[in-house]
Amino acid sequence: MKTVSSSLVELDFIRSFIMRPKCVTFTIGLIFGYLSLRLLLTSMFSVEPVSDLVRNEKNRLHAYKVHTEASQKNNSAVNPPNATRILCWIMTGPRNLESRTKHVKQTWGKHCHHILYMSSEKTDFPTVELNVSEGRENLYWKTIRAFQYIHQHHQDKANWFLKADDDTFVVIENLQYILSKLDPEKPLYLGRRFKPFISQGYMSGGAGYVLSKEALRRFVKGFQTGQCTHFSTIEDMALGKCMETMKVEPVDTRDVKGRQTFHAFPLDHYVIRQQPRPRPWHMIYDYYVPNEGPNCCSDFIVSFHYIYAVQQYVLDYFTYHLRPYGYLHRFRPDEIVEDNNKTNKGG
Repeated sequence: MKTVSSSLVELDFIRSFIMRPKCVTFTIGLIFGYLSLRLLLTSMFSVEPVSDLVRNEKNRLHAYKVHTEASQKNNSAVNPPNATRILCWIMTGPRNLESRTKHVKQTWGKHCHHILYMSSEKTDFPTVELNVSEGRENLYWKTIRAFQYIHQHHQDKANWFLKADDDTFVVIENLQYILSKLDPEKPLYLGRRFKPFISQGYMSGGAGYVLSKEALRRFVKGFQTGQCTHFSTIEDMALGKCMETMKVEPVDTRDVKGRQTFHAFPLDHYVIRQQPRPRPWHMIYDYYVPNEGPNCCSDFIVSFHYIYAVQQYVLDYFTYHLRPYGYLHRFRPDEIVEDNNKTNKGG
């Protein structure tokens, strides 16, 4: 009874305390202050509005579903990565051979199964001479002529065809991994997907893009039949329009966690978390809602753009030599897909 009586006394004291006007004001102020502080901290550390976060989560799930479905259909990779052959062609010109192109040749270019340097002049570098003039207004003509040349002379040397600029850095082994899940005899088109101008989007030219063997055939056929034309000097967008016309399907190249693999700019444009601000143009162009900060980019990055001279060697060293002692890589996408398959079968 003493315990019950003491509890009732304490309860009456609390009620009387809370009901006092000053205490009510204090309590309301405390709650309001807490909510205001939480809102402030949220706005400081979140760079995306709630609607974007929801959409981004849906995109992550979609990317996860794409990789999972591909694995389910094949029960394994279509081809092991080392059976995926990639022909790289580099968009360059006479003025860039010493300042840019030779650094590609001495770094990541060595990892391509076959590599061609496309220019307006033939040199001992060696470069392939295409019947085009130099200049930004002729980039799409150079692209058209390059793919036509490859189709005529080299299409049997590879089953995937990568176009890259002379200031792009590419990790070929990571690209092989992505491509090993896909069938080169299907009309497929991969890269950093942008959304304006073309209904299905198009792939950024600077980040590099890849055509399957069937996509290459369709691109060449498009110009033979007149279904595709040189209607714009904007190379990547114009090629994307031809891909859409010829029923070539864009592939989602994000990893199973929804992180990007192809990048139209250097890493520092993505990996540093920013205060809330209007998005720069390249993030407005992104087909998928972009992430900023450490979760921007896949562990299996394929490319960066605007990588000049010294940076080519730095990235090459980081990619193929730098290893923290004792570190066991935690990101194993095949195991994630395999576990998901088992869960689906169990359900």
